[in-house]
Amino acid sequence: MISNGKLYNNNLFLYMFTLNKKFYIILYLFIALLLPQAVKAQNVGVPVLFNNNWLFYKGDITDGSNGGPANTNWEHVQLPHDWSIHGPFSEEWASATGYLPGGIGWYKKTFTTSKSWAGQQVYIYFDGVYKNSEVWINGHYLGKRPNGFIAFEYELTPFLNHTGNNVLTVKVDHSEFADSRWYTGSGIYRNVYLVVKNPAHFNLWGLAVSTPEVSAKKATISVRASISSKKSKEKIGFKINLFDNSGRSVLSAQKELIIGDSVNTIKIDRDLPAPKLWDTEHPYLYTLVASLVKDGKVIDVEKQQVGIRSIRFDKDKGFFLNNISTKLKGVCIHDDAGALGVAVPKEVWVRRLKILKDAGVNALRLSHNPHADYLYDLCDHMGFLVMDEAFDEWEVGKNKWVNGWNVGTPSKDGYHEYFKEWADRDLRDMVLRDRNHPSIILWSIGNEIDYPNDPYSNPILNTGRNPQIYGKGYLPDHPPASEITGIAKRLVSDVKSVDTSRPVTAALAGVIMSNEVGYPEALDVVGYNYQEYRYADDHKKYPNRIIYGSENSMQSQAWMAVDTNEYISGQFLWTGIDYMGEAGKWPQRSSGAGLIDLAGFKKPEYFFRQSLWASKLMVFIGATPISGKEDGGIWSHRRVQHNWNWPADSKIRIECFTNCDEAELFINGKSQGKQSKSNAASKIPHWDVDYQPGVALVKGYKNGKVVATDTITTAGEASALAAHVDQSVFKPGYAGLSQVEIKVTDNNGNQVYGAKNEIQVTIDGPAHLLGLESGSTSSHESYQANSREVLNGQLLAYIQTDGKPGPVIIKITSAGLKPVTLHLIIKQPK
Repeated sequence: MISNGKLYNNNLFLYMFTLNKKFYIILYLFIALLLPQAVKAQNVGVPVLFNNNWLFYKGDITDGSNGGPANTNWEHVQLPHDWSIHGPFSEEWASATGYLPGGIGWYKKTFTTSKSWAGQQVYIYFDGVYKNSEVWINGHYLGKRPNGFIAFEYELTPFLNHTGNNVLTVKVDHSEFADSRWYTGSGIYRNVYLVVKNPAHFNLWGLAVSTPEVSAKKATISVRASISSKKSKEKIGFKINLFDNSGRSVLSAQKELIIGDSVNTIKIDRDLPAPKLWDTEHPYLYTLVASLVKDGKVIDVEKQQVGIRSIRFDKDKGFFLNNISTKLKGVCIHDDAGALGVAVPKEVWVRRLKILKDAGVNALRLSHNPHADYLYDLCDHMGFLVMDEAFDEWEVGKNKWVNGWNVGTPSKDGYHEYFKEWADRDLRDMVLRDRNHPSIILWSIGNEIDYPNDPYSNPILNTGRNPQIYGKGYLPDHPPASEITGIAKRLVSDVKSVDTSRPVTAALAGVIMSNEVGYPEALDVVGYNYQEYRYADDHKKYPNRIIYGSENSMQSQAWMAVDTNEYISGQFLWTGIDYMGEAGKWPQRSSGAGLIDLAGFKKPEYFFRQSLWASKLMVFIGATPISGKEDGGIWSHRRVQHNWNWPADSKIRIECFTNCDEAELFINGKSQGKQSKSNAASKIPHWDVDYQPGVALVKGYKNGKVVATDTITTAGEASALAAHVDQSVFKPGYAGLSQVEIKVTDNNGNQVYGAKNEIQVTIDGPAHLLGLESGSTSSHESYQANSREVLNGQLLAYIQTDGKPGPVIIKITSAGLKPVTLHLIIKQPK
């Protein structure tokens, strides 16, 4: 159902079920029993997934609004769909967007109406189309939405044919392919829903739930609703029921209103005694059911997950969740998932978020745009704090690099072309869609709008320290930075017109410049990108300013600037996950800045972060040849490898990432000495050793006892394949996803780190291969092929079931290696 941006389907119910089994058994049975009647009667506004049986044509067509010429060679596709990821990769495209094509595409879907729709209102809802989407129904133009990250809805009612076929067509224009600083994909890449409503109904995103007062003793639940009706002076009942996660009603209330001629609003505030609070470790969720009743009959229903929690930022004490001081241990993320482009099934994000959670991550910055609605649901359920971000540029375009980052002549295409006309509406719609998520703690109106000289400039750039700057010093031919402040004030006002329960922020790249023009004063909370050195001075100079790290490097000193300063709320690392685009020179086509790679495999940097942030005791060792120089980059620990295959006579440094008190290294059983973490440089114990084939083992000690171990083993020749599937049994009737981790091993099952074998995956049964991902940032192999070369001896396969009952056989082979066969099963319907 669509409820202020919460769109549920069977896949998400499966995940939710695992969290609170008793309640979701009750809720699922309730919906399973009532949903067929609800859909058939079409009287409670239940959205229905509209992703099946679409046709797609890559390119422009004549008379596309009416379905195009009869001889058009349409392709059958399943939504969500991203055509750019089909490539091919080519140097003719832009490094900024991953050397993948844009272009123009058309979508078409033919459907018939139901008799139950008579007298009802019918809507089509898109969660995101990149970009410049235009929509027609039976040749009637419904509208255009330039922004590719914003959800929108159109009414179909006046133009429907109730006696024959209806043709819905969508044109997507991404011909300006170098229009972003990262990969955006192209097409209808998020879910589409059909919604049939009664003439009196809740408006789109019309239900708002907040908890203005929260304590252990009681919480105030505030529910506001906006309602529309075709009739005036109509008496409507408004009811709310709040259920705990066992399905027990813990609060109920109702009011009546007389509908007027325009949008009507109604509000109910009630106190809930002894609430169970939502936090990152125990993300407890209630379910609110809001109903409209007329003449004793329910005519519309909205269901909303509710997390009861309080948040506040303090200029001297940092961030508080439920009045408990909490450091934001955050990462920035983009939308894509490598092989899948931006059409990412939610199971992929479940796996990724679990991995990040295990590293101690408790916060996500959704860079630099609103994300798919289901991601916010997952954050609610899994306990992540969210910074929801609207824009990467405002009225003037930024540099989008075409021939490599900071190389050659950039493109200036982008959202700024539509900003004046659309920004206020886009921003308000983002907040309206997402405002009920307890996970969201910050609204961000922009990322690095003040990047020095890209585009704004100020004379202050001739002085001081400017870590991020395009060009040298002040550039008087660039737009003045003073323009930023007025726009910021307007955008802040847009947010607060919709929601005042959270602070408004932005991520600043040129703080020294923004301080000159008053930009930070327009914000409630001020994010600093890569400018930890300014924290102390600015805290003194601007004592009322609330400061946090909105984008930060991986280096330990960047975290220490947070950990040792009470007034700094936290940081957001760039990035949590590798992403497509923002690439260097060809052949590099992706960024490798993440804690985990495009396949979701953990990188050494992941374990370093885990040693800083996780509470579970851990130890990790990585090795690298001794070079005589330190790695001074902002991702300063990624060059070690979890590998013990090196040339004979090599001098090797073994580094240990741990949150234990001490670590002891053993090479082939012989101790190389015990080291204290507190006394180690950068708190990273290390040993310089002569390489010996065999086993390197590290033991982590807490209070003198061994509490964690890690080993790296010399692998033999590649001889076999090993594979692990994360899900093997599926319910019928929907598309499920299995993520298969594949490794090249020696005869003893050790992963062969240096293997470069090409792996083939074939499938027999009701499933298909969505893609293969190695994590490589420079591979140009087709993501639609059934074979791919491994990276570091591993590969990930995405297998999607087709919903039909029966067995699925997955065969994984490679020349000269022992193959492996996996089995999935799609159950028979009961």
